[in-house]
Amino acid sequence: EVALVYLDRSGGLQKFVQDCRKYNDSKQSYAVYRFTISVNPSDMAELDAAFGNYILHQPLQAAQVFQSVCFIAIKTLSLIEQLQTEAQISILLKPTHLPPLPSYILSLSAFPLNYTSQRFYMAEGIAIAMGTVTKYTQGARFLCSEETCPLSEGFRYIRVHLPGATESATVRSDFVCSLCSSPLQEDMKYRVLGDKQIVEMIDAKVLNALKGYSCDQSHFRIQAFRVFLR
Repeated sequence: EVALVYLDRSGGLQKFVQDCRKYNDSKQSYAVYRFTISVNPSDMAELDAAFGNYILHQPLQAAQVFQSVCFIAIKTLSLIEQLQTEAQISILLKPTHLPPLPSYILSLSAFPLNYTSQRFYMAEGIAIAMGTVTKYTQGARFLCSEETCPLSEGFRYIRVHLPGATESATVRSDFVCSLCSSPLQEDMKYRVLGDKQIVEMIDAKVLNALKGYSCDQSHFRIQAFRVFLR
């Protein structure tokens, strides 16, 4: 309910309806319908503090809440006639900003390093190298290979790329049907591709080493880190 109220007040619901119309008017068939939802954490926290905190610290789970809201809206308003299951909706939450607090700044030199957290962070650095733009699989449709199985048709098995996941988590050849344990086969005509670029970054502190003066630290090391832009 809070997610729906926020979408209505922020203008996100109107944008969502317009995006649905583009999908509905398109002659192309889709397995995955991708929507980008812009969220202002301050406005959301004023509307509901618990859900605002949930979006900042559990964004993948919060996206599932918006996924359910969008699915109900599409079915209630008949926005996309081809849509069959909730799994076909992919939601990307984009915060307009993050709270200006130290805990929201990702520092790879600070201890302890929280490798397991999947919440939003801000990171600053200098781009020292950029790879070419390549394709990756945003979403794919799989079908059971057993023709007599009810899941050999429809949109039950939808694989969608999630932040932090490897390519093999979305598309692989060893998925099996949960009903009859037969191998799953990808329906290639429904594969959704996106652009991916790898950027090599380095902490801005490296500039201190180039100024020509020594500091109290007799030994220090600057290490680059890799960022995936999708």
